[in-house]
Amino acid sequence: MLKIWGRKTSINVQKVMWTVAELDLAHERIDAGGPFGRLDTPEFAALNPFRCIPVIEDGDFVLWESNAIVRYLAATYDQGGLAPADPKALATADQWAEWSAATIYPDLIPTIFLSLIRVPAAERDHGAVEAAVKRVGEAYQVLDGLMAGRSFIVGDTLTIADIGVGSLLYRYFTLDIARPDLPNLKAYYERLAERPAYREHVMVPYDDMRVPGA
Repeated sequence: MLKIWGRKTSINVQKVMWTVAELDLAHERIDAGGPFGRLDTPEFAALNPFRCIPVIEDGDFVLWESNAIVRYLAATYDQGGLAPADPKALATADQWAEWSAATIYPDLIPTIFLSLIRVPAAERDHGAVEAAVKRVGEAYQVLDGLMAGRSFIVGDTLTIADIGVGSLLYRYFTLDIARPDLPNLKAYYERLAERPAYREHVMVPYDDMRVPGA
């Protein structure tokens, strides 16, 4: 049975769990990281020497890094679906997954999300947060224009592009931040929110992560 190591509140674990749920794969998730610890154990270090989540065990195959895991699961269990059969469509889907990881994630999660949730307001670098909010909003405005008339990022079906892009949208649209008008992206997010797998594994409340004064 597929094993997934990682806590459900980790956005990178959410990405993997959303994929697993969309594919209806039998699995076991093992809490690790954050309050659950385990990352410093010899058992976990044998799986990932860098001691970070998520990690999967698929039989005797071990893999870490969320984007690599999503690609592996899609290619192994849904070739022609989450992993488009056409090489160009697959490359385009991968392009958007990488764009989300390289362009959106660094501002949205470490700078905006963690600052607003894990840092008391009095200690927060408000200038850094505001600058990051502006950059993310501008990047999403470009995507919003491209999403006009589209149901998903690439074509008419869910792909690894949507896993990468969509996994960040719940936090973006629920954080108390300024957002530009993004009608196409908001409609896309609302379509994702209709999917049971997205609701269960991505729309995970994060108030319990909030520190006093944040």
